[in-house]
Amino acid sequence: MSYACPRGLQIVDAMTPAVLVLTGPVTRDEVTGLCDDLRALLEATGARGPSVVVCDVGGLGPPGLGAVDLLARLELTARRAGGRIRLRDPDPALRALLDLVGLRFEVEGQPEQREPALGVEEAVEPGDPAL
Repeated sequence: MSYACPRGLQIVDAMTPAVLVLTGPVTRDEVTGLCDDLRALLEATGARGPSVVVCDVGGLGPPGLGAVDLLARLELTARRAGGRIRLRDPDPALRALLDLVGLRFEVEGQPEQREPALGVEEAVEPGDPAL
């Protein structure tokens, strides 16, 4: 499930994150190789600040604890390397399973948690204390 990294300098566009395509089902033996691939992609970006690798999980297969374990290990690997992962095309059942076990991942196409969604305004009720 892993691929060989090409030799020489890799060309990485600073605006486009690297993509790791995950197809499944993934066996336990393949998890270590995928973590190595992720680490290599994070090192190849060489960007200042936290690097992001997009994990395309659309072809991961039916959601289960194996997928949860894989994504948790990939997130840990990314954090240890000073980066993070973002999910692309997750199955709704996989997102529900990740929520159930308490794992939160950034998903492409969704606003980040620290940013308010577009068009959302906070309402203030009369009588609310000013902060």
